[in-house]
Amino acid sequence: MEEILIYITIPVYLFFIGLELYLGHLHKKVYYNKKDSLNSLLLGLGGAAFDLLMKGFGVLIFFFVIEHWQIAKIENIYWYWIALFFVQDFLFYWLHRTEHTVRVFWAVHVNHHSSEKYNFLVALRSSMIQPLYRYLFFLPAAFFGFEPMDVMLMYAINQIYQFFLHTETVGRLGFLEKFMVTPSHHRVHHASNIKYLDKNMGQVLIIWDKLFGTFQEEEEKDIPTYGLTTNLKNQNFFTVWLHEWGSIGKDMSRDKNIGDKIKYLFNPPGWSHDGSTKTAKELRKEKES
Repeated sequence: MEEILIYITIPVYLFFIGLELYLGHLHKKVYYNKKDSLNSLLLGLGGAAFDLLMKGFGVLIFFFVIEHWQIAKIENIYWYWIALFFVQDFLFYWLHRTEHTVRVFWAVHVNHHSSEKYNFLVALRSSMIQPLYRYLFFLPAAFFGFEPMDVMLMYAINQIYQFFLHTETVGRLGFLEKFMVTPSHHRVHHASNIKYLDKNMGQVLIIWDKLFGTFQEEEEKDIPTYGLTTNLKNQNFFTVWLHEWGSIGKDMSRDKNIGDKIKYLFNPPGWSHDGSTKTAKELRKEKES
């Protein structure tokens, strides 16, 4: 089924990328940059390769959990798929939130945020080695008897929805803004404005952000600036892919305290032992004071 989705989505993606390019030309807006777009494609292809590499291992772990620790299973096929949608979306929220609040995971996910553009190709700019651990965040679904291939299928379908969020060409969507992740919500997520950092982590539903305190509406007075708080000067593919690992290494070498070295791995991005750099929460508090 996932293979069928790929065959269907590739021409659809190409159509919408072409449409976005046309609208940019029509309205004299530069939505794309050649080098940036190439990096997005390379990261997308790399992510697909790692996904393929890890799929079999992830399935085996899932079946092991189902066999030994399954708590319950929904037998009704309709309720099964409805429940799976909510469970997968909920678990994705915590995967995504972890990638923004634990630096070692941010080092993987930062690839997706490193573009200073915001377009449909950025949706394909994957957190390249995320497949190495993604399945671990979805494992709780196995406790309730959700089959691994079904979880992967639901994830793939919801990721298709995510593709259409990565655009500046769509405005507010009225009533849908209340419970769905919309392009407006996701523009906030990709912005480097202090107010917008680490907000709107949802995949399809924005309700988790509203429940757990990570929701932020897009404001007209605070237009999103895309990219990182400190953007990369070098757009070499390997720099884009690996730069945060190098930064972690440098930060760890600045302090001899073992406890602080570990904190550089597991504390939020921006944490420093001497206060020389700030986390998103610290930056917001500093701005409000």
